[in-house]
Amino acid sequence: MSTGTTTGTDAEVELAIGGMTCASCAARIEKKLNRMDGVTATVNYATEKARVSYSGEVSVGDLIATVEATGYTAREPSPPAARNDPGVEADELRPLRERLITAVVLAVPVVAMAMIPALQFEYWQWLSLALAAPVVTYAAWPFHKAAFTNARHGAATMDTLISVGTSAAFLWSLWALFLGTAGTPGMTHPFELTIERTDGAGNIYLEAAAGVTAFILAGRYFEARAKRRAGAALRALLELGAKDVTVLRDDGRETTLPVADLKAGDRFLVRPGEKIATDGTVEEGSSAVDVSMLTGESVPVEVGAGDPVTGATVNVGGRLVVRATRVGADTQLARMAKLVEDAQNGKAAAQRLADRISAVFVPVVITLALGTLGFWLGNGVGLTAAFTAAVAVLVIACPCALGLATPTALMVGTGRGAQLGILIKGPEVLESTRRVDTVVLDKTGTVTTGRMTLLAVRTAEGTEEAEVLRLAGALEHSSEHPIARAVADGALEKLGTLPTPEDFANVPGLGVQGVVEGHAVLVGRKRLLADWAMELPEALARAAAVAEEAGRTAVTVAWDGEARAVLEVADAVKDTSADAVGRLRALGLTPILLTGDNEAVARSVAREVGIGEVVAEVLPQDKVDVVKRLQAEGRSVAMVGDGVNDAAPLAQADLGLAMGTGTDAAIEAGDLTLVRGDLRAAADAIRLARRTLGTIRSNLFWAFAYNVAALPLAAAGLLTPMIAGAAMAFSSVFVVGNSLRLRTFRAAG
Repeated sequence: MSTGTTTGTDAEVELAIGGMTCASCAARIEKKLNRMDGVTATVNYATEKARVSYSGEVSVGDLIATVEATGYTAREPSPPAARNDPGVEADELRPLRERLITAVVLAVPVVAMAMIPALQFEYWQWLSLALAAPVVTYAAWPFHKAAFTNARHGAATMDTLISVGTSAAFLWSLWALFLGTAGTPGMTHPFELTIERTDGAGNIYLEAAAGVTAFILAGRYFEARAKRRAGAALRALLELGAKDVTVLRDDGRETTLPVADLKAGDRFLVRPGEKIATDGTVEEGSSAVDVSMLTGESVPVEVGAGDPVTGATVNVGGRLVVRATRVGADTQLARMAKLVEDAQNGKAAAQRLADRISAVFVPVVITLALGTLGFWLGNGVGLTAAFTAAVAVLVIACPCALGLATPTALMVGTGRGAQLGILIKGPEVLESTRRVDTVVLDKTGTVTTGRMTLLAVRTAEGTEEAEVLRLAGALEHSSEHPIARAVADGALEKLGTLPTPEDFANVPGLGVQGVVEGHAVLVGRKRLLADWAMELPEALARAAAVAEEAGRTAVTVAWDGEARAVLEVADAVKDTSADAVGRLRALGLTPILLTGDNEAVARSVAREVGIGEVVAEVLPQDKVDVVKRLQAEGRSVAMVGDGVNDAAPLAQADLGLAMGTGTDAAIEAGDLTLVRGDLRAAADAIRLARRTLGTIRSNLFWAFAYNVAALPLAAAGLLTPMIAGAAMAFSSVFVVGNSLRLRTFRAAG
């Protein structure tokens, strides 16, 4: 499967990179690619991918050749199904696991004999050599091979440090055993400094060579497993789609096909318990659909003819016939996965600094190790002490933690967000969430449902509410007007069924009239009643005035020549909006309601949800100006919206949060996409983004602090090579483990 895309003369491709063992490797590949004319590349050590933009005469083959010339492998990624096969993961980890087991089994007795005098029987050093040799050769072979490959290309990486350090310790031990006195039973050596060995092992460092190899292999193995876990959410997202689909042909035949063969416009069948194959519109049937994969919400959604459905959601109720509207890469699931992948491949500013440091880190460490050796020799402490300190410097240096700090946190944070219906576009977004202090909320579709709803029924004395709903609902059910639909739906919700009108007529601009159950019924504006010489009683007139002052639409109902009721219809506030506003305030944000509706409606909604600042009667094209004005006042603005007219202010805002229930334009313009139409998701998104940013910062702090503290200690001779190896392995595992804590993030409420 090719992931390359072309726009005019520019193209973009994603390459899977093999052979990287540390952040220095990624930095080298990135540097080589960016030296090519017309090429801009970003290489991610954690995801083992390169995102490359290229133009001119450059081809994908040229890019792959450049990576291979640098000493690594490159290929276009395999299809998602192959990448997510558990067998593939097992094959990737098996060689590393086998070498680790060999190293641990053989290194443990070597370390034990070196550290415990009671185990040092006659000629024990030779047994140590026999056990350590396979560890330093077979188990450590990947380090030596990578170091040799890098040396051929005039480069040095983390593998160079490990290979040189362990080889030096092993070769020194061989020299001591065969040419020195370390092989003589009971022979020990006096030491001048505390950094010298005091374990009776003489001048041999077999336990350091074997122990360092075992520790670093363990670190690499657990790091690889943790990186797999970090990307688990995205892989799970890619696996959610259905594999097969039952297509309905024009002649009524049912044909089972792979989902990849489904085309837009095809009609397909979804039985209870099956996954919906792709995005589409229900044509026949009604059911409940489990959309938890999409929104994180566990409550199924009722759908019927005309309702849109999303691929990979599960039909938990009746039989549905769906017409496909989007397939393949255009589906919502595919777009979600693409957004998450793009975010995981991005780099924050702090990570770019870490990458620059990693690129020069290894040469600096080798220079420091040689300087340490020369310093101690110059101070007359002896070759053994100087050698020990130099090897410890080589082994303890770790740019890997620097390279993993940002991408692993991004992998876990964005993956967890996808599971909760929150899509983060990239690392730059995280910085924005930290700075924002004001959140502008579009009213319609964001704070409110975006559709007219029957909110109240005010009846005249002696009139039953049920009778009003039955007669008015029956008449309005025959109309397609949004207000009529609100009345009809409200009546159906309360009564279950409605009678069929014997006569019906639409009165343009005023309402509807007809005959229901023998009654002459009018439903509409007050003018409609006036045309029939009817007036509202004082109580109903007062109710209508109060409703209109609150920004609601007052619908009058009359039958048999008498006004009977006033229905209050409005765009209802979502049940969760007030709670969401409270959560946004708790995050230190000042909410502002922005709407094109009149002031009365806006103030009414604002009061209901707890917003004090309102900007009303704003034309769509003026919404951007409102955001700019707030920014000019020194505020850092987040914007939450869902409509086409929200795309521009979403792009203008410092942080754009697009409700995924809205339009493609709004989603494209937003920095964060909230897949579910619940405003509480905006607070969850900001919390998750801030927590992910905090994890990145703590990772980078640890990675920098570790090297700042560890290298001087090693150079001072206060750490043995084996302890240095254990500390180096732990630093990478710690960073990845710290990132994995983001998997425990929970949406509030």
